[in-house]
Amino acid sequence: MRDTIDTAREVKMPYDFVTGEPIYIEKLKAFEALVRADERNRTWTQEHWTEYERSIAATEREACANVCEELPAPDIYSDTDKSMWDVTCMDCAAAIRARSKDEK
Repeated sequence: MRDTIDTAREVKMPYDFVTGEPIYIEKLKAFEALVRADERNRTWTQEHWTEYERSIAATEREACANVCEELPAPDIYSDTDKSMWDVTCMDCAAAIRARSKDEK
């Protein structure tokens, strides 16, 4: 998690002109500690884990599809063959993304 003071500055919390720290820094740090403790003690159900695993898989599939789209055609192909290479790469990327839709 980000530093408490950085977060306070980001939300434009009033600050002490002398120290530069947010005025309510102690209360903000106490709140941060409660949030962290709550996250650590959270009970994960099977639904939580399943959703977490699906989000990881979806991120990985998107990364793979992006790799397919960015593959350069090898120099050994003629211009005609390169267009076929592009179509194949785009088909591959589309097939990977289609798997995400099937799992929802």
